[in-house]
Amino acid sequence: MKTNVSLIGMPGAGKSVVGRGLADHLGWRFVDTDRLIEEREGAKLQGILDDAGYLAVRRLEEATILTLKLERCVIATGGSAVYSQSGMSHLQEMSTIVFLDIDLATVKQRVRNFDQRGIACAQDQTLEAIFAERYPLYRQYAEITLANSKSGPEQAVLALAEGLGQN
Repeated sequence: MKTNVSLIGMPGAGKSVVGRGLADHLGWRFVDTDRLIEEREGAKLQGILDDAGYLAVRRLEEATILTLKLERCVIATGGSAVYSQSGMSHLQEMSTIVFLDIDLATVKQRVRNFDQRGIACAQDQTLEAIFAERYPLYRQYAEITLANSKSGPEQAVLALAEGLGQN
């Protein structure tokens, strides 16, 4: 039985906020892979991106995910986690994958600090291009999809808990 939940989705989808709330609701731990990377590297994601580039961030993200051995945790992944087939396979083995689905307009509304957000993408890549590239990958890996453009974090937590049979 899978004893974890992994949240995937675009920057601004609510992975950290909903993840913390869901962990509290379930009485589980919360783990944010972006924060794990920053702790291990001693630098912010944006700094790593600026110094080493987006492919280095993606490699660090994959390596971080592959080291996870957790139980009863809600895991918020970085938005680019879906680029790693081995990382996603590892998450699938240990957790239920939940896609927090938001539309492009909501991404633009919520992600105002695009250049400082630590988004692992090519330097010239637009938010629209990132969305178009990632969206099919999120859909591919999702076991549960939760529309999260309109609801607040509390509603999302309750809907997810119900979808997971943990209400």
